Amino acid sequence: MPELHVLLILFGVGVAAGMVNVMAGGGSTLTLPVLILLGVDAGVANGTNRVAIVIQNISATLAFKADKKTRLRKSISYGLWAIPGALVGAFAATRIEDAWFERILGVLLIVVVLTMIFPRGNLTSESTARKSPWSGPVLLLLGFYGGFIQMGVGFLFMAVFFHLLHMDLVSTTVHKVVIVLLYSIPALMIFAIAGDIDWALGLSLAAGNATGAFAAAKIAVRRGEKAIRVVLIVAVLIMALRILGIL
Repeated sequence: MPELHVLLILFGVGVAAGMVNVMAGGGSTLTLPVLILLGVDAGVANGTNRVAIVIQNISATLAFKADKKTRLRKSISYGLWAIPGALVGAFAATRIEDAWFERILGVLLIVVVLTMIFPRGNLTSESTARKSPWSGPVLLLLGFYGGFIQMGVGFLFMAVFFHLLHMDLVSTTVHKVVIVLLYSIPALMIFAIAGDIDWALGLSLAAGNATGAFAAAKIAVRRGEKAIRVVLIVAVLIMALRILGIL
């Protein structure tokens, strides 16, 4: 059994990560390094983090549902594209070490934040969102990335819904939470079968993530687009600068 201070550290980190994940994305850039710093192997850290991701998104989904913001049928239709990719990604899970890929990802994240600052006009609610022939294949690819390593996938899901479907950021956030939950459950099972989960650490982290996610969902509903945009811009910039080695 891990020492109490380790569990408390993970709970605190989980609260911060859960809030960031729901409002924007990139919470795993906090949790994965902390798990590894605590002596967990990278592969096990990747699997252990999935416990927190599943519980976090259950908590956020329930919070959004209580405020009548969910459209589960539509979210599930999107999630069905992501699940096959996530299954393949989880099987192939390993750390990305290609420096060029990291630089490209960092640049893309900066582009995303710039487009969030200067959004495209006529954003819609999820009930009247535009259709795009690219949304399904893109969700499949994002599912693969999410199953593979998860880190930063929230930004990418938000970019897809914001730009391809022209949804407002509140609807985007709700769909992202449900989709990540849907594909994370089978991904978690794959990591569990492989023995790549420390359940004591994962559940402690999950308790924090769930707390932060529930609070963030309530903030997103009450403060709306403006609050999500501010958190998203700050989170994306920090993650992009870290990937590029500037921070």
